[in-house]
Amino acid sequence: MTQQDERREPVFNPSAEFQVVDGPRRVGVCFVGDEYVAGLGDPKALGWVSRVVARTPHAGVDLAGYNLGVRGDSSTEVLARWQQESDLRWRSANERRLVVGFGAADVEQGMSTARSRLNLANILDDASSAAIAAFVVGPAPTLDNEFNERLQVLVDAQADVCARRGVTYVDCFRPLLGHDQWQADLAASPDGLPGQAGYGLIAWLVLHAGWQAWLDL
Repeated sequence: MTQQDERREPVFNPSAEFQVVDGPRRVGVCFVGDEYVAGLGDPKALGWVSRVVARTPHAGVDLAGYNLGVRGDSSTEVLARWQQESDLRWRSANERRLVVGFGAADVEQGMSTARSRLNLANILDDASSAAIAAFVVGPAPTLDNEFNERLQVLVDAQADVCARRGVTYVDCFRPLLGHDQWQADLAASPDGLPGQAGYGLIAWLVLHAGWQAWLDL
């Protein structure tokens, strides 16, 4: 693919429209992304995903959450697998919802910002065209300042892709950059991953970013 092709994002013309089910709701929420989605590093094995699901009141709604996080996954790898893996979990759902979270691997692999944002755009557009509601959780900062500078460029690109499509984007980067508790959690990990406190912070950001409104709860 040429640089010109990378810059050419698809025109967003969804062929279907997501609608909240009128009647008994069987909501399937697939969380797809990298190690942060998987919750690696959390000694309680909850991560932010299980914390968010556990704190989501859903009386009268059959809500099922599926964690499809894979360590080291880039946007390219998520794009390649999200649909097939999610479809298996949505077999009994009459309301399909997708939560996407990735970014660090794109920067680590030296992926161009244009390619990364195009991957996200394709995921969101494919989901929208299949009447699947989407929600995006951005990457969190590391302890490496130089890496963070590059990550911030990606965060801004992701936010722009979501804004153009009216998709909620949770910025985890700026609220946690320089955050004492976040930095202490990363410093205590041999892999530089958050623990209970760090994932609790991400969960708080997600829950306070219109999460229940997105789920129509």
